[in-house]
Amino acid sequence: MLDFAIFAVTFVIILVGAVLYLYPSSRSASGIPGLNPTEEKDGNLQDIVNRGSLHEFLASLHGQFGPVASFWFGGRPVVSLGSVDQLRQHINPNRTTDSFETMLKSLLGYQSGTGGGATEAVMRKKLYESAVNNTLEKNFPMLLKLVEELVGKWQSFPKDQHTPLCAHLLGLAMKAVTQLALGDRFRNDAEVIGFRKNHEAIWSEIGKGYLDGSMEKSSIRKEHYESALAEMETVLMSVAKDRKGQRSQTAFVDTLLQSNLTERQVMEDSMVFTLAGCVITANLCIWAVHFLSTSEEVQEKLHQELEDVLGSEPVSLDKIPQLRYFQQVLNETVRTAKLTPIAARLQENEGKVDQHIIPKETLVIYALGVVLQDADTWSRPYKFDPDRFTEDSARKSFSLLGFSGNQACPELRFAYTVATVVLSTVVRQLKLHQVKGQVVEARSELVSTPKDDTWITVSRRS
Repeated sequence: MLDFAIFAVTFVIILVGAVLYLYPSSRSASGIPGLNPTEEKDGNLQDIVNRGSLHEFLASLHGQFGPVASFWFGGRPVVSLGSVDQLRQHINPNRTTDSFETMLKSLLGYQSGTGGGATEAVMRKKLYESAVNNTLEKNFPMLLKLVEELVGKWQSFPKDQHTPLCAHLLGLAMKAVTQLALGDRFRNDAEVIGFRKNHEAIWSEIGKGYLDGSMEKSSIRKEHYESALAEMETVLMSVAKDRKGQRSQTAFVDTLLQSNLTERQVMEDSMVFTLAGCVITANLCIWAVHFLSTSEEVQEKLHQELEDVLGSEPVSLDKIPQLRYFQQVLNETVRTAKLTPIAARLQENEGKVDQHIIPKETLVIYALGVVLQDADTWSRPYKFDPDRFTEDSARKSFSLLGFSGNQACPELRFAYTVATVVLSTVVRQLKLHQVKGQVVEARSELVSTPKDDTWITVSRRS
C-alpha cells in the first residue's frame, strides 16, 4: 500500500480542472497499449465512473491490454502496471522514501516534508516509526483492555445474535488510535464521538469524493468537508499544546513534540496517523474476523498456535513476532480483501518496463488490487488460504508490493499489532460463524471497506 509517490495530488488537480499538460496530438501514451481518451477534457474519467471505481476500471483495463496498459486522466497519459514482474522492474530502480503518508498529505493539501530532500525524508520516516513503536510499547496494556472489553461484550450475546463487525471494530479502532496517538483526553467518550464525526466527514470525501470529482460539484459537501477538516485541525493543535512539555511521554504525539518539528508539522503528522490509522486498523480487523468466520480450520490453527506460544498467558508485545500463523492470516486478509487496491508514483526519470519506455514525469499507477489477485502470482487467487504464505515466493511478492517488511507503512504495522490482539483474544474465547445468506462486497477506494455492515454470530469455546 504503501511506499509510493504522489498520485493523489495530480489526480485531484486534474479533476478540478487545472490540467498540467496541453492535450497531446498523439492518441497513445508513448506507444504503450491502452485506451484512447473518450473525452477531450476528462480523458477516461467517465470510463472510470462507469466502472464504479478506479480498481474495477484497472481490472478491466489490464484484462483487455495486459500487464502494462495506458489511459488518460484529463489531458495527461497514465501508465498502469498490473503484475508482479512489471512492478518489480519499475520499483527496483525507482524506490524512494515517499510513502502512503505522501499520498494522504497531498489529498489534505499538506506538505509532504520540510524541503530537506531525501535525507530529511528518511529522518522524518524514522521519527514517525519511533513514535508508533513508542506508543505501542507504553500503551499495550490499554490496548489489551479495550479489546478484552469488546470481546467480553460479544461473549455476552446469545448464540444466534448477529454481531455487526463494521460498527464494533470501527468503534474499537477509533478508541485505540485516539487514545494511543493523542493521549488520555480521548478516554472521554464525548471526545471520541466528536473525533469520529469529523473523521467520517473527511475520509468519505478523500476516499470517494476526490476520486470521482463529485465533491467539487457540490458546494454543500465541500463546505461540510472543509468545516470538518478545520475542526479536526483545531482539536489536534489543542492536543499538541496541552501535551507539550509534560513529563509523561506515552502518546504518538509526544514523540513528535520532542523533535524539531514545527507545531504545524506535528499537527499534520498526527492528522495522517489518526485518519489512516483508524481506517486501516478497522478494516484489517473487519476483514480478518469475517474471513475467520468462514473457516473453522483456520480458527483452530490459530487457537493451537496460541496454546503453543502463550499457554494460558495473554498476548504480549514481545510475543507477537512468534505468532507466525497469525501473521500469515493477516497477510492473506490484506491480499484477499485487496486492503489497499491503488498506489502510484511519478516517474522521476525516463524508465523502461519490458519493451515499453516510460517518459520522465509520467504518472505510473500500481494496480495493487489487480496484482493481489493475479492467478500467475497466486494459486487460487480468490480463495482465503493463509498457508500460501509458508512459501518463500509468496512472502517475497507480498513484501515487494509494500505490505510487509521495512517498506510497510507505520499505520499498517500498527494495524497488524491491533489485529493480532483482537484475533488472539477472540479466538481464545469464542468461535466465529458466518451468517447464512450474507453477501459481503467491498468498496474499492483508498482502503477496501465492506459496502454494508458485515455480520457474524459467535459461540463460547467449551
